[in-house]
Parts: sequence; C-alpha cells; structure tokens
Amino acid sequence: MSHLTRRILGATALSFGLLSLIPASALASPAHPKIGFSIDDLRVERWSHDRDYFIAAAKALGATVNVQSADASESRQNAQIENLISRGMDVIVIVPYNGNALSNAINEAKQAGIKVISYDRLILNADVDAYVSFDNIRVGEMQAQGVVDAAPTGNYLLLGGAPTDNNAKLLRQGQMNVLKPLVDSGKIKIVSAQWVADWSPTNALSITENALTANNNKISGVVASNDGVAGGAIQALQAQGLAGKTAVCGQDADLAAIQRIQAGTQTMTVYKPLKLIATTAANMAVQLAKGETPAYTSKLNNGKKDVDTVLLTPMPLTKANVGQVVKDGYYTQAQITAK
Repeated sequence: MSHLTRRILGATALSFGLLSLIPASALASPAHPKIGFSIDDLRVERWSHDRDYFIAAAKALGATVNVQSADASESRQNAQIENLISRGMDVIVIVPYNGNALSNAINEAKQAGIKVISYDRLILNADVDAYVSFDNIRVGEMQAQGVVDAAPTGNYLLLGGAPTDNNAKLLRQGQMNVLKPLVDSGKIKIVSAQWVADWSPTNALSITENALTANNNKISGVVASNDGVAGGAIQALQAQGLAGKTAVCGQDADLAAIQRIQAGTQTMTVYKPLKLIATTAANMAVQLAKGETPAYTSKLNNGKKDVDTVLLTPMPLTKANVGQVVKDGYYTQAQITAK
C-alpha cells in the first residue's frame, strides 16, 4: 500500500469517526425534519385530536412525525423520550404527564442537539426551548365566570385537575381571580376545593358525592377544571336529581360535554381550538429544526429559565354558541345529536 493510499484511507476513517460523534438530528435534511411527539395519554379524547391536527400540519411542511403515548405513566414517558432521542429526532414536542419529572430526559435531548417544545402544559425546571399553549389563567377565569353567571350565589365545589399538572394550578389561579371577590363579599361560599388525581372522572364523581352529602345537596355551582371532571360531577348530580339545576363548567369541548350543554346538564365549556395549537406547534417545530426563530408572544419562567412562549386565546361555549364546534369542523351535527 502506498503512502498516499494510506493517507487517503486514514483521512476517510477520521471523517467517519467525526461523523459518528455528530448527533443524528444534526445530519437530518432541513427540508424534511424528524419530529417526535410524546403525548401524556392518547386514551383521553382531546389528545387524539391534537395528534391528528399536528401530524397533518407537520406533513404539509415536509416533516415526518413519530408519536408516542405515555398512557399516564411518568416512567413510560421518560423511556419514550429517550427512545425518540435514540432515533435522532430534530425536535421533540412533549405533552407532559408530570411536568416536574422530565428534566433528565430533556437534558439528554439537549446534549444530543435536539430542540424541545413543551406543548399545552409547561414542563418545569428543565431546559426546554419553547412553550405553546392557550392562556390557562384566562381559561380558569372563563370557567369561573360561566358558573357565576348561571349561579351568582350559594355554595361552590371546586374540582381542580391533576396535582402533577402545572396547568391545573394555573386554572385554579384564574378561577380564584373571579371567585375570591365574591367569597370576600359573602355572595358565594367554597365548601370544598380539591384536586382530582389523573383528571379522573371517577375520582371527580366520588368527591362530588361526598361534597353533596356533607352539604345536604345544597351546592349551587361546580367549577370543574375539564370536561372529564365535569362529567364525573354531573353523574353525581344526576343521582340526586340536580343535573341541570347546579351550574357546572369544564374545558376542552369534549363531545360528551357538547352533548351535555345542549341537553342542559352542563353549563359551559372552554373551547381551545385544537387545530390552532397543533398547527402553531408544528410550524414552531419545523422552524426550530431549520434554525429559524418562531414569532413568540411572551416568556414564562419554568423554574429554570424564561421560556420563549406562544399563548393562544380560548373561547367560552354555552348553549347559545355551542354550534361553533360544527362551524369549525371539529364535530359534525350528526355526531353531536347521536345517542
């Protein structure tokens, strides 16, 4: 072998060695980014809509999407994020099950040169690149106001979300912005305020049953932090002949909630146009993969840093305007009227 041949082979081997040290994501084509989407729990109706809208928007931008569902498991979500890292994603978008439990996985992603977007729920104490959500404090304000408009006086039950979900705390903050002045004036009394583990309708049912028993069924309003929780509360109210008499709010515009609003057993829900947030997140992911800077609207501190953020505006739905979900193509009228 000649000296020149040995030099060429040596240089070639060195170049391959250097390439092996570069994160797989850095070698991806900017025109065809690879995006991982780690979702808390696809068994919850709302998240399947987010997934479908996100995939459609990302594909339209030339990206491919790998979706993982943690099925409400903290350990499973961490393992799935590590799997997405090993597959060389350019960007990983995460709906966290527990926003406090992902810092190590996100550190691994960042070391691999992968951008991380926190979707809908803010991931805490971690080096995320961006956050996209609806204004959850505003959602809480809308929820509480919807109940107050229907039941301006009396005993109130507050059913918060999962204590592992930072959004649950933001919702409660917004709810209390509306309720505290009325509590201080004596117009309403909060007889129970509890968190609902895993956003479980079954847990909400049990809490509501206990609150009704403790207050001789005298509860004028239930501030439920999402539609699943609202459904559990309404089941308890129905058993006591109070469905439609006690005001109940929710959020997410679940199909069952839309049907309950039309039937008069749920007062209102907060509709967060999921096509809007999913499309915004897909655009953001592709921009970050290409080294571009999205148009952020604000910053939110997650305990580690001020995270670049886009906050979107939600919409309250009552019986008067619940048809908006049909206008938007979110549901068909046949779906809503189906029994």
